[in-house]
Amino acid sequence: MMHFLLKLRNAGAATLAYLWSGWGAIASILLFCALWEAGARAYGPLVLPGPVATLHQLTQMFHEGIAAPELLISARRSLSGLGAALLVGTAAGLLAGRSLTAAMVSRPLVTLLLGMPPIAWLVLAMLWFGMGDATPVFTVFVACFPVVFAGAMQGARTLDNQLKDVARAYRLPWHMTLVDVYFPHVLSYLFPSWITALGISWKVVVMAELLTTPDGVGAALAVSRAQLDTASSLGWIVAVLGLLLAVEYLVLEPFKRRVERWRSEPA
Repeated sequence: MMHFLLKLRNAGAATLAYLWSGWGAIASILLFCALWEAGARAYGPLVLPGPVATLHQLTQMFHEGIAAPELLISARRSLSGLGAALLVGTAAGLLAGRSLTAAMVSRPLVTLLLGMPPIAWLVLAMLWFGMGDATPVFTVFVACFPVVFAGAMQGARTLDNQLKDVARAYRLPWHMTLVDVYFPHVLSYLFPSWITALGISWKVVVMAELLTTPDGVGAALAVSRAQLDTASSLGWIVAVLGLLLAVEYLVLEPFKRRVERWRSEPA
């Protein structure tokens, strides 16, 4: 009974912490909107439409059937490149982190990949793949891969050898060692890199679509720019940011709290 009550208390504390973090996020968004509104009043709607006018324009684009198809196209491209980067980068980083030689060899390569601007990869991708879906997907992948790789390698390199010795001394099964010893430590490094890669993926895919494709949010931004339609441009930006926040707070953050529940458990 006491064990059940303790678990219930821990679950309640975790739920309150999650809700409190949500309120903090909402407060920061409201502060940003207040500053946005102040800028709109200072410069006028032609230069900077306010948040209400932008949301009204975005709602109208949804009602007209313009926004949803373009957002789905961009989401498909972004998540395709991001998913490939998460799979390949995580696996390669964990393997490199288990070998000191591999880690030393890969560090300058990761630095070079991180330092190369995404626009340079985009130009190369245009030459290699043309003007189709492969160009933005590849650009997202190559921009996100080094971030994920570095996080995974660092997590594997910093794994406490004493924990491995304890698992070996108690002869824990391999699956228990993997889930209870390796995963909690490695995921604490992976999650920040995954969230960073998520933000990079959306920025890169919009930039790639702006220059290479006839559809997607980037192409829609190019059209609104040509028409000097600032409200529509801001509407597309708000839609992308909304999707980004939804993925982070509705998918990644609950998963992170679930796998890292050991942090809130009493010793």
